Amino acid sequence: MDSLRVEANRPALGLARLPVYYGWVNLTVAALAMVGTLPGRTQGLGLITEPLIKDLQVDRVLFAQINLWATLLGSLLCLGVGRLIDRLGSRVALTGVALALGAVTLAMSGVRGVIWLALLITLTRGLGQSALSVISLTIVGQWFVRRLSLAMAVYTVILSVGFMIAFPVVGAAVVGGGWRAAWAGVGAAILFGLAPIGWLLVRRTPEDCGVSLDGEKQTEEKSDEAGTGHTLFQALATPAFWIFALASSIYGLIASGIALFNESILAELGFDAATYHSSLVITALTALAGNFFGGWLATKWTLNRLMALAMSLLALSLLALPHVRTQAHVAAYASVMGVAGGFVMVIFFSFWSRAFGRAHLGKIQGAAQTLTVLASAIGPLLLAECVTRTGSYAVIFYLLALIVGVLGIAAWFARVPSDWRSN
Repeated sequence: MDSLRVEANRPALGLARLPVYYGWVNLTVAALAMVGTLPGRTQGLGLITEPLIKDLQVDRVLFAQINLWATLLGSLLCLGVGRLIDRLGSRVALTGVALALGAVTLAMSGVRGVIWLALLITLTRGLGQSALSVISLTIVGQWFVRRLSLAMAVYTVILSVGFMIAFPVVGAAVVGGGWRAAWAGVGAAILFGLAPIGWLLVRRTPEDCGVSLDGEKQTEEKSDEAGTGHTLFQALATPAFWIFALASSIYGLIASGIALFNESILAELGFDAATYHSSLVITALTALAGNFFGGWLATKWTLNRLMALAMSLLALSLLALPHVRTQAHVAAYASVMGVAGGFVMVIFFSFWSRAFGRAHLGKIQGAAQTLTVLASAIGPLLLAECVTRTGSYAVIFYLLALIVGVLGIAAWFARVPSDWRSN
């Protein structure tokens, strides 16, 4: 095992002499890897859902059930990949998972039966939304400590721009050449693009490669930091882990539910599809602004206060949503929701390394990612059940606002294991 680690990192031993801090190279590849999770995400699958259902003649309810169970089962890989990262390193983990995801996506482009469809969607969920997401986040957390908030702000901007490019490109490919050709193209890009890039450029940690931590002068004390930190069970024993994991997960639950039924939600309030499309653009742009602003605030505030602010904004947007009546109201709601999401993204990407160290970061981040994936699977079901039973989405929004508010208060008073201001 040790020989594998040394061999995997041997080409990186001259990285300390490069004019640019190598952590930024790792960060860029990590952001590209997160964009590569597209075939395993709800938004990515949504690009091919309608033509896929028509092609395979799959019942819509059955397809929704397949998606639900695929998400739940796929979330289990969050835990397994954390151990893989901690043992073999992010370079080996990224390359292996990218190869597997690319091959599965290619295979899905040729699927003909419902059973194989269910299996392949489950694998894309597990390898993409779960495993590759954890690897991507861990790569950055293993390289940055004192500049982690800045690094995560840059990371979120790169991946946001990447998704803004990927979604319309893949969507146009679906319209122009059909969902099978588009999905084959996505699989080929991951298999022959992301996987080789990961193997050539990603390195495990600064200490393993002779590169200084955060670009600062390397000392024996700093090199020892890679081997310190909480174990998974120690992290799980802290209230801070559960407060931040649940706060991030409730945002994922809300975002996934609203993303799937946003057009229906706005239609209930008297708005047309054009309003729905414009709200998506507003949310995406303000989320990007939230990434920038949240990254800056994270250098000034402790993350528990920033999470409390994010939860407050999210609760206000949920309380206001049932009462929007004009285009300006929709724009304001979408803006607040986007900024809150941008904050949560920066916090989720930064918190685990700051609070619990890097020694077991893969497993800790994998556990947190598992909760967010489970929540994202439950979100659409909650909204669907609410509108079916009550005839409106309002009740679930009020209930979720209450839960979000409680988590915001808990985040404000949360005691975090490490001294953040030293980070």
